[in-house]
Amino acid sequence: MAVRLFEGKEHASSYLKYRVTPPEELITKILTFLKTHNGSLCELAMDVGCGSGQGTVQLAPHFSQVVGTDISPAQLEQAVKHNSAPNISYSECPAEELPFKDGSVDLVTVFSAFHWFDHPRFLQEADRILKPKGCLAFLNYSLDIELSYGDCSKELNHICKEFHDVLLSHQHSYLGPGSRVLYEQTYNSLQYPVKEWEPSYWVRQVVPLSRYIGMVESFSSYQLLLQKDPEEAHRLSTDITQRLLSVMKATSVETQVTMAVRYYYVLACKPSAQ
Repeated sequence: MAVRLFEGKEHASSYLKYRVTPPEELITKILTFLKTHNGSLCELAMDVGCGSGQGTVQLAPHFSQVVGTDISPAQLEQAVKHNSAPNISYSECPAEELPFKDGSVDLVTVFSAFHWFDHPRFLQEADRILKPKGCLAFLNYSLDIELSYGDCSKELNHICKEFHDVLLSHQHSYLGPGSRVLYEQTYNSLQYPVKEWEPSYWVRQVVPLSRYIGMVESFSSYQLLLQKDPEEAHRLSTDITQRLLSVMKATSVETQVTMAVRYYYVLACKPSAQ
C-alpha cells in the first residue's frame, strides 16, 4: 500500500461507527455486472482495503467465501469483532501483495481505498488473481456531502461546503488533483474491453446529524488536521455543528436529517483469454 492511514484504534472505531456502508443498490449493480459477464461464478470474492469490514459483510450472502484484506491491524480487529458470517475471513497484507493463487478469485472489490494504493502494482496484482471473466469493482464517494432538513437545506449546504473546503486544504498530497480524477483515469487506462464508469450516483439516507459530523471527522483530511492541530480541528467541528443546529433551529445532534452522498465507480471484466 502506497499510503498508510486509518491505523489508530480510536480512528478505526470511528471508521466503523460513522463511515457509510456501501449502499445495497450499488452492491446489486456490482453483482449484476459480474453475473452478466461471467455467468454464475460466485465462489470467491476479495474485498481489498476492507477497513472495518462494512463492504465485506455485504458480499457474504452472495459468495461461498469472502476474504477482506487490509494493512491495518486496528481496522481488521474491528472487522473481526463485528463479523458473524461463517464464510468471511480476514487477512493482513498490502493491497499490492495479495495472498491468492493466480486465477482464483471471481470478484475483487475496493470500497473507498483504491486511491491510497500503489495503483499500477495493485492493478497488476488484481489481474493476476482474477479468474478469466472475473470482475473488478472500485467504488468511492466525494466529500461534498449534502444535507436536507425542512426549508433550510440551502443554508445547511453552504455550511457543509465551508467544512469541505477547509478540509480540502488539508488533503493528503498523495491524492493529487482528487480521487475522482484518479478513478476516471484508471477507467480510461484499463485494458479490459468490458468496463463501465459512473461519475455521479447519488444515494440518500435519513441519519442523525451526529452521523454526518462523525463521518466527516473520520475523513483522512480531518484526521491529518487533528494530528497537526487538535485544538483547531475540534474548534472547526464544534463550530460547524453549532452553526448547522442553529440554522435547523434544533438543539440535539441526534435530530434526523437527509444526507446525500455522491458515489462514483469503475466496473471491469477480465477477458476470458489474454
